[in-house]
Amino acid sequence: MRYFCYGLLAALSLPSLSAKLAIVLNSGDETVSVIDTTTYKEARRFAIGKEPHHLMATPDDNFLIVANAASNDLVFLDRTTGEVKNRVKNISDPYQIAYSPDRKYFVSASLRLDRVDLYDPANFSVLKRIPLPKAPSHLAFSPDSKLVFVTLQDTHELAAIDLGSRTVAWKLSIGKQPAGILLTPDGKYLLIGILGENFVDVVDWRTRTRVKKIVTGKGAHNFVPFGDGRHAFLSNRAENTISKIDMQTLSVVDSYPAPGGPDCMDVSADRKQLWMTSRWARKVSVLDLESKKIVKQIPVGRSPHGIYLSQHAPRK
Repeated sequence: MRYFCYGLLAALSLPSLSAKLAIVLNSGDETVSVIDTTTYKEARRFAIGKEPHHLMATPDDNFLIVANAASNDLVFLDRTTGEVKNRVKNISDPYQIAYSPDRKYFVSASLRLDRVDLYDPANFSVLKRIPLPKAPSHLAFSPDSKLVFVTLQDTHELAAIDLGSRTVAWKLSIGKQPAGILLTPDGKYLLIGILGENFVDVVDWRTRTRVKKIVTGKGAHNFVPFGDGRHAFLSNRAENTISKIDMQTLSVVDSYPAPGGPDCMDVSADRKQLWMTSRWARKVSVLDLESKKIVKQIPVGRSPHGIYLSQHAPRK
């Protein structure tokens, strides 16, 4: 991958671990926790940078990218060990990050700076900085890579950026404090967690209309697909629950306990467990989906946010 020729190489002398890991970003402690998912124990913890909030796999699935919002950089980790492999500097306030489906753009939502930045994924050079009021948060793309959708938490809007012209195409008023955003598998609707209320806004992005509210729980926040091409989980951070949403019927089909302010989640490869960061409890919680019980809680750092399982269910 060409972009690994850029930035500071920061390899660490760390012991080799099993590929069955959970990698957790402790945004308040500026650290990463590496958890062995077979023993449910933290194997190690190391410094990463200021305010690591979100992470994602590279398109080839070999590495994880950690976005350090306050350090203004990206850190590349070995996906199977958690080892630091590379650091790319001068990425301005990367709160949420994503590649466009056609891999032509690397997009960063700069929540604190009120803009979205477009980068060349080959070398991370800036292509365009696009001002957006206010607090751009989470990202999703149209299936054809022509639009990137951005939730604007402080103006209670959804924005669409045209990647061809690199301009804001439109904005739509939605619920209070929109956060996580997910495109349904058929590409028809955007699901948006309304953090300041208790529902998911369903938006037909082609007609730019709100078509439904799916009532879930207070503090509706973030999504992760179940992996079956039909269902997704939503964390209700203020209500301490998880909702399972049917993306065909646009309805809640199940609910689960989730203590400590659930935030980001990932689904185990066998789809039997849901791992989540309990933001206010300094723990990672493991939910058994069949029994609907929390079976493990693993202490980590302060304000755990992003989480990634090295062996997870398909993201569809």
